[in-house]
Amino acid sequence: MREITIYTSLNCGYCSAAKQLLSSRGYKYEEINMQGDEELMIEVMQKSGQRTIPQIFVGDHSVGGYQELLAAVVNDDFEELVNPVG
Repeated sequence: MREITIYTSLNCGYCSAAKQLLSSRGYKYEEINMQGDEELMIEVMQKSGQRTIPQIFVGDHSVGGYQELLAAVVNDDFEELVNPVG
């Protein structure tokens, strides 16, 4: 199983929704709060190519934000990222 990391900020509704979705599906994840850490924010933006939060990664693969996570979960693409076959 690949590691799931979610980069968040305080008082972020989409961050809360993403964490709730992951938890409701039984996924364990590491949450990293970027609030006030501009260097980390820039690093994550460069890594993901996106400027929004949350940012969700499976290993080094950028899933995107909450909407992308939801679509990947519904389509079973997320499960394949987390638990690749073979």
